[in-house]
Amino acid sequence: MSEGRVGGVAGGAAGDALSPGARALCDAMAAAFPGPGDVAALRAAAAGGRPAGPEVASVRDGEAAGVPVRVYDPAPGGAGRPLVVFFHGGGWVMCGLATHDATCRSLAAGSGAVVVSADYRLAPEHPWPAAPDDALNVLLWARSRARALGCDPGRVVVAGDSSGGNLAAVTALRAPELVAGQLLVYPPLDAAMATRSTRTYGEGHFHTAAHMAWYWEQYGGDPAHPHVSPLRAPDLAGLPRTLLVLADCDPLRDEGLAYARRLGAAGVDCAVHLYPGVFHGFLGLPLPAGRAALASAAAWLRLPPAPAAAV
Repeated sequence: MSEGRVGGVAGGAAGDALSPGARALCDAMAAAFPGPGDVAALRAAAAGGRPAGPEVASVRDGEAAGVPVRVYDPAPGGAGRPLVVFFHGGGWVMCGLATHDATCRSLAAGSGAVVVSADYRLAPEHPWPAAPDDALNVLLWARSRARALGCDPGRVVVAGDSSGGNLAAVTALRAPELVAGQLLVYPPLDAAMATRSTRTYGEGHFHTAAHMAWYWEQYGGDPAHPHVSPLRAPDLAGLPRTLLVLADCDPLRDEGLAYARRLGAAGVDCAVHLYPGVFHGFLGLPLPAGRAALASAAAWLRLPPAPAAAV
């Protein structure tokens, strides 16, 4: 396991741990974002204008086992490429294909992979296990069509940001033999939320501890179940290579670091990209760290699968 920071110093130093640019953007976003409790207001805020992503040769909407999907193909007619099954963030309560269109475009264009973005069912109308069941069904659908999509079935990666990162981790736990990698971007991994970063960054850094606690309540499920809280899984051996992308000034930071340590201890090839001076949700935002994180994630997706171990 490699674990490191990308320049700068760790959060918690004297003064504001956010960079000046991140602080200005964080405050502007927080001022326009409702507090927890009003599903309609949160969904309306999340659906606000977002920057367009790069051009991708083919973008089409479809359905995978009853779940709406959007398929991004940067080079139709290719073969042997990675196939990314992507789950969007939004606390399992909001967001969808449109809110994460730019992120998926960037990953597809930067990596050369075909990206299948899943529009899984949302809580509270559809509590756990609706979302992870949808996620697994989309993975099964995508993997069965990998060659038809010009991809290698041995290079399927599950990916997601925030609550989508949780779904990617849960999907890998449920079907480790079907995935070659997991890309987890600041995922919530333990409903207990009992970490130092939750206490340190639970207020004043856009994504609050109060929001996260409310999202967990809407999502439902037994907090001790590993398919709710992957950090509580008794055994992580056999999981695929992993990249964790974390923000230093994020209530969820320490959950990601703890998961990375457990993966490494279980013998999993795990890397951590920890970005200082930024907050939860920074991926793809107009910040140097947001652009760098997308580029490094795309580069990780391009890596060939590890050779099979000698018998």
